[in-house]
Amino acid sequence: MCGLSGEIRFDGHKADLGAVGRMTEAMHERGPDGSGLWSRGPIALGHRRLKIIDLSEKAAQPMVDAELGLAAVFNGCLYNYRELRDELRRAGYRFFSGSDTEVLVKAYHRWGPACVDRFAGMFAFAVAERAGGRLTLARDRLGVKPLYLAADGRRLRFASTLPALLATGGVDTAIDRTALHHYMTFHSLVPGERTILAGVRKLPAATVRTYEADGTVTERRYWEPDHTPADRPPHAGEWREAVLESLRTAVRRRMVADVPVGVLLSGGLDSSLIVALLAEEGQSGLATFSIGFESAAGESGDEFAYSDLVAQRFGTDHHRIRVPGSALLSGIERAVAAMSEPMVSHDCVAFHLLSGEVSRHVKVVQSGQGADEVFAGYDWFPPLAGVPREQAADTYLAAFRDRPHDELARVLAPEHLVERDVSGEFVRRHLDRPGAATALDAVLRLETTAMLADDPVKRVDNMTMAHGLEARTPFLDHELVELAAACPAGLKLAGGGKGVLKDAARKLLPAEVVDRPKGYFPVPAVRHPDGPLLDLLRDALTSQAARSRGLFRREYVDGLLADPGRDRAATGVNTLWQVGLLELWLQAHGM
Repeated sequence: MCGLSGEIRFDGHKADLGAVGRMTEAMHERGPDGSGLWSRGPIALGHRRLKIIDLSEKAAQPMVDAELGLAAVFNGCLYNYRELRDELRRAGYRFFSGSDTEVLVKAYHRWGPACVDRFAGMFAFAVAERAGGRLTLARDRLGVKPLYLAADGRRLRFASTLPALLATGGVDTAIDRTALHHYMTFHSLVPGERTILAGVRKLPAATVRTYEADGTVTERRYWEPDHTPADRPPHAGEWREAVLESLRTAVRRRMVADVPVGVLLSGGLDSSLIVALLAEEGQSGLATFSIGFESAAGESGDEFAYSDLVAQRFGTDHHRIRVPGSALLSGIERAVAAMSEPMVSHDCVAFHLLSGEVSRHVKVVQSGQGADEVFAGYDWFPPLAGVPREQAADTYLAAFRDRPHDELARVLAPEHLVERDVSGEFVRRHLDRPGAATALDAVLRLETTAMLADDPVKRVDNMTMAHGLEARTPFLDHELVELAAACPAGLKLAGGGKGVLKDAARKLLPAEVVDRPKGYFPVPAVRHPDGPLLDLLRDALTSQAARSRGLFRREYVDGLLADPGRDRAATGVNTLWQVGLLELWLQAHGM
């Protein structure tokens, strides 16, 4: 829901409303239904609107409450806004709209930055206080909604996308060498505050940060799930029922909207379970959407057999979207342009093409992202079973990272190398923290609180919002995540992963869906570059821009182009796609 932007100055000058306007316009696709600007002295705010709740102009942003002395911009949805509005009304607050944005404004006035503790939802917001010139930024617990920052000592600019910040100029676009190390180690994922650009940072998930008029900053991380097994009977049936009821609540919450809500149905366990629970809630004529591609290198490009089965079982209004090979190349280029940061997952291309079609039918969808990270569904989790807590980092890195630190010397140009294994250090630093009982618990905490927001979550937000489509992720409901964190590790690893979730699903889904091999949105042509895609990658990597930038060793790139399938990361990522995608992204955004 929307894109926000803004600026606060610390040097006594007025905020540059023109720059905020350029950032706002750069996010037109995220909010095609309206826009607005506001400024007062050193602070300016901008907003692009996607109308989901209260479709009237009373809910337009920036929202200014003159009586309370607050101005705010907000991206996301507060699923419990009705309950909060009732509580605030009892406390004497009066409302002029039916929007969740106004609830946020009143809640901030009532509880200050601690209002985030009361929110159930996905959000990034900025609230400016007239008295004192204070600005508060915040992001939801799981980092579903993004917030990028660029500061130079005189001012801070912020926006929902990284390219929006670039639209103002003056951003340091040098490559961050630590981030590049992460990119080549974690299949393009750059966790934490960094981005691939030295001059842009991210507000971390579950963080509230306040800027005073003089530049003083205070910050609070307000949430982290406790990955210590709960003090409750470890009976599998009780956990199964608890997980199903919590997911049921999460799905019900995400039905809140003044427009129809559909589902991105891959045919996998997670999205199929969402469809089943929506049907259980009485959703009739539910719109579901699946995508398929042409096969390549003997690999199938669709999973329609499973999505059709689920659609028929629950009587959905199902849409099969098959992308011909002739349309794939332009789809890849548009997907790269829509990325706030470079992301190698071929799911990006699928989600971008799928979202374009879905947005013609609905403005909101529920999606199954996050279940694998929360319930231990990936193949790097089982090796952690029984591993001593102190060996968690070595076991995880052996299975998860693309390549060890020493191998980067044959990939990256010497001037872009870092001496230390900064990616390994990042993992060890997180896993060494107390508070997780087992090696698996420690890794699940790392995935949930540090990795998740910068891979599947960002992927879905970027690709759907590029078409003015809001994606909601029930598996990232913070109460469900807390429950999963407390669930015994053995119940999550059972059945090859996501055991407790599979058991819960058996009450609702056909066995063929529950017990099927793990799937994804397959795009075989990206996994096996050939033809026009290979030409696109070759053009990007041999261009003058790429040669001037000099990120990669020339002989290494030449070898990949001569034999596109010769080098894959330990996780299966095609290395030519990985290095080519970064160069494509940098060129797409004018760097």
